Amino acid sequence: MIKMERIQKGFGKEIALSNVSLNIEKGSIYGLIGSNGAGKTTVMKLLAGIYNQDAGEVTVDAQAVYENVELKQRMFYIPDIPVFFTQYTIAQMASFYHSLYPNWSEKRFILLVESFNFDLNKKLHTFSKGWQRQAAFILALSSQPEILILDEPMDGLDPVVRKKIKNLLVSDVAERGMTILISSHNLKEIEDICDTVGILHKGEIILQKELDELKSDIHKIQVAYKGVLPSGLFKNLTLVHTEKRGSILLCIVRGEEEAIFKAVRETNPLIFDILPLTLEEIFIYEMGDIGYAIENVITK
Repeated sequence: MIKMERIQKGFGKEIALSNVSLNIEKGSIYGLIGSNGAGKTTVMKLLAGIYNQDAGEVTVDAQAVYENVELKQRMFYIPDIPVFFTQYTIAQMASFYHSLYPNWSEKRFILLVESFNFDLNKKLHTFSKGWQRQAAFILALSSQPEILILDEPMDGLDPVVRKKIKNLLVSDVAERGMTILISSHNLKEIEDICDTVGILHKGEIILQKELDELKSDIHKIQVAYKGVLPSGLFKNLTLVHTEKRGSILLCIVRGEEEAIFKAVRETNPLIFDILPLTLEEIFIYEMGDIGYAIENVITK
């Protein structure tokens, strides 16, 4: 299990993280979302052992991460901009990682190179951003880490490659029990692949839940009535947001679906539907509670 407990981290006078705690179970895919500057990359680098925290503990299976070489051999970190040695080909980088990672699979490396139709002998710095990111995934998955840390991992990849990589990640989680921490502004991708979500805001975790549980706690309903709205409509509902669209009233409501259904049905609506909420919508309303400017977070 990955644990971060009461983490504080600053850079000079700037506080990047304040009292951050999170737990990531083995074999899970944890999505970390938040605004630019919220501290997501700092969390990633602390877990990867690149940074050392000012206070608190960062552990994997109760072992401290920082300066723990054996533990780092079980992890692979892909930053938002992949880094390779100057003038190296992917074959040369593979040789380097082979020397670092005990679980390196040369067979898998060859299969992935063929699957992505990657040129083994072309220098990596000459590739586009998308191809460099593919190279990073080939090297990471060939290293067969127990923990994979991904910072904006799909940026620059076309839809076909994104789908292929998602399938590979989910397969490794299912077959090897690999654990993934992924940070992305693309909430649709987080929703597609993650089972647990944490929201980081101004260096603090403001919400951390399993995605299914998160979706079960907040609902979107649309209702319409003949004449005026019934006076007791919202009496037993916890409203987050309301919006009138012609004769239709759209509401975002907290609570259990069954209780919401019963409360609204008792008011005899002409039209009543409970609609699915996307992670993006949930994020908007959760962050709206603290007055956050959502346009800085969501990638359309």
